[in-house]
Amino acid sequence: MVGRGELTDKAWAVIEPLLPPQQGGGRRWRDHRQVINAILWKLRTGAPWRDLPERYGPWKTAHERLRLWTKDGTWNKILDRVIVKDDAVGDLEWIISVDSSVVRAHQHAAGARKKGDAATESKPALDGEGLGRSRGGLSTKIHLAVEGRGLPMRFLLTPGQAGDNPQLLPLLDGISVARIGPGRPRCRPETVIADKAYSHPSTRQAMRDRRIAFVSPERDDQITRRAAKGSRGGRPPTFDAEVYKQRNVVERCFNRLKQFRDLATRYAKRAAYYQAELTIAAIVLWLR
Repeated sequence: MVGRGELTDKAWAVIEPLLPPQQGGGRRWRDHRQVINAILWKLRTGAPWRDLPERYGPWKTAHERLRLWTKDGTWNKILDRVIVKDDAVGDLEWIISVDSSVVRAHQHAAGARKKGDAATESKPALDGEGLGRSRGGLSTKIHLAVEGRGLPMRFLLTPGQAGDNPQLLPLLDGISVARIGPGRPRCRPETVIADKAYSHPSTRQAMRDRRIAFVSPERDDQITRRAAKGSRGGRPPTFDAEVYKQRNVVERCFNRLKQFRDLATRYAKRAAYYQAELTIAAIVLWLR
């Protein structure tokens, strides 16, 4: 019997073949499905690891599996696979909406060792582990790109005070959907929808260079500056108000992600672990 918030049989059938094989020799690994359900319980409740119910086994086992599969890229491999499957059958909509959301970080998220740990040895750690300081306290900003149905394609983490526009191109550069069979991965969306925070001449030029339709309203100060220049200010950028109405899918995706309480407030000290938790939640959304 599947418990509340646990993997369904349909979701497990997709995930199981992508997991590392059970270790040979010595003690047998605890059942993968049980461990993933333990991690999902932690994400859903936001409770400390030590409060993990006994039915999921030792909490250290679940935490260690999260660490190992963060290090070897297992979570990203699973997410990539479910995205490829949807793209292969034509369900994936290549109209990308982008936005960001600030998440308060609990005081337990501070104080990570500066030398890093095994989960981040293979890649450089995010400066300051993605934690920023403001009058509201510690915070992390999630930069998110979703496809046309509002399913997450790519995340980036920055300190909470970081700007949105500088992260747009890195966010798009991280989108790469492999094809089933021959051919290079698909990386270029048809359209990118963004709010005024991303409206900048350099961004619009970059989108034109990439041959991507960019739908973003001009900021008031940009309109005023162009009007002051008269004919020398150039024509206003094209703006499709009907297409822009679809931008709400990224807001809805944030709402769905933050139903996982461990994501609505950041408790993880390591940015790598918090990003892994986002990836796991994204996998769940894709498999629902």
